[in-house]
Amino acid sequence: MKGRSVATPDRPVRHGGRPPTGEQAALLRAGMRSLHEADPQLAHLLDDEVHQQNTTLAMVASASVADPTVLAVGGSALSNVTAEGYPGARYHPGAQQFDAVENLAVARAKQLFGARYANVQPHSCSSANLAVLSALLRPGDTLMGLDLDAGGHLTHGSRASVSGRHYRSVSYGLDAGGRIDFARLADLVAEHRPRVLIAGASAYPRTVDFARFRRLADSVGAYLLADISHIAGLVAAGQHPSPVDVAHLTTTSTYKQLGGPRGGLILGGRDVAAPGPDGRTPLWRLMQRAVFPQSQGTPSPAAIAAKARAFAVAAEPAFRDTARLIVRNARALAGELAALGHRVLTGGTDNHMVLIDVTGTGLSGVVAERALEECGILANRNRIPGDTKPPLVTSGLRLGTNILAQRGMGPDRMRECALLLHTVLSGCQALSDTAYRIDPALVASVRAEVQWLCARHPLPMDTRAGVPVPSIGAGT
Repeated sequence: MKGRSVATPDRPVRHGGRPPTGEQAALLRAGMRSLHEADPQLAHLLDDEVHQQNTTLAMVASASVADPTVLAVGGSALSNVTAEGYPGARYHPGAQQFDAVENLAVARAKQLFGARYANVQPHSCSSANLAVLSALLRPGDTLMGLDLDAGGHLTHGSRASVSGRHYRSVSYGLDAGGRIDFARLADLVAEHRPRVLIAGASAYPRTVDFARFRRLADSVGAYLLADISHIAGLVAAGQHPSPVDVAHLTTTSTYKQLGGPRGGLILGGRDVAAPGPDGRTPLWRLMQRAVFPQSQGTPSPAAIAAKARAFAVAAEPAFRDTARLIVRNARALAGELAALGHRVLTGGTDNHMVLIDVTGTGLSGVVAERALEECGILANRNRIPGDTKPPLVTSGLRLGTNILAQRGMGPDRMRECALLLHTVLSGCQALSDTAYRIDPALVASVRAEVQWLCARHPLPMDTRAGVPVPSIGAGT
């Protein structure tokens, strides 16, 4: 139509080629000023959160820090847009800019992961997984995924999830060394002949052999779904083998390691045009329908814009440098903890994750988590193979080096981080599986060391970055 711009991945909608005017930036500034005046209670809570993140040693494996530009885009005026459907086929008017933004996010996701298809609308990886499963499985069909206690995810067939209730779920596990037991998995695949086999985990510190999974899936005509939520950044940066052209479909969250907003992503590689279960509809078309209208309604335009920005950041050389540092740090941290006498599961790590058994310290996972948090260190409880404690208690602790690397900490700092962890865990006295006692002087000492490390290695979002900070702890 004459006078109307058409949004494409390479040509987003522009109003007469007008350069940016800064209206969005002005809106964000005005909003924050007004917030402090109109709702100081909420504004102070948000400020406190920023301060806490800046001064806390976050070693949560399922987290990363979003670039300030990603945060800004996520709070943009696109939040005001309601537009169900896909670019060029919306069910509401006024979506020209959003069409262009979504096309841009799709193009950037495909380029970042070397994919042929991308759906950027899922609100989380859980919703992405459930959309994929609903498209490929009928209720009662067999789904096979890693057991939750072995490091799997709720949406991989756990009975606590709809994935374990609507489908016949069969779980595979680990061998005596804590690695995926492919020999047993091959037997299970041959016996149960799943329609969907899931490769991926939420607590597995070793490289996932996607090609081996694909061979097993092909042996029974199953679809292979790769969930890379925890390793997506490493995959994008070439630090872990990519499943995009190996699996039939790949899913991921966009925040755990990609430094993006809360959200999910579905990717397709060389098999994306392969027929679905009906023998004729291509997988990419099934995925479009599976997300909208089958499992989601209105997408989040601002979140999709933030994804587009995060994908651009992840394509930069600095992101690849950080990914390499993440892996080096994890290996160094695992080595230091082992040297201090802690049992590191699988004997080490290939990615960003370090899992330790805390029972040797006389603590439960939840006690270890709470004692560390009191000292300014964040790490989460996690079940370990053969765990006899319930999920809210656990016998393990999961550590991650994503944010440590984003702070610019290198392997030389991992000894200090390991010593701080060891100091807290060895100085904490368990009173029960959920209660403990710790010397306030030890808490104060560790907190001072944590704040010193954080000040020397500020977060990318730390507004104090570049400002000299006086030493409050031991020397470098």
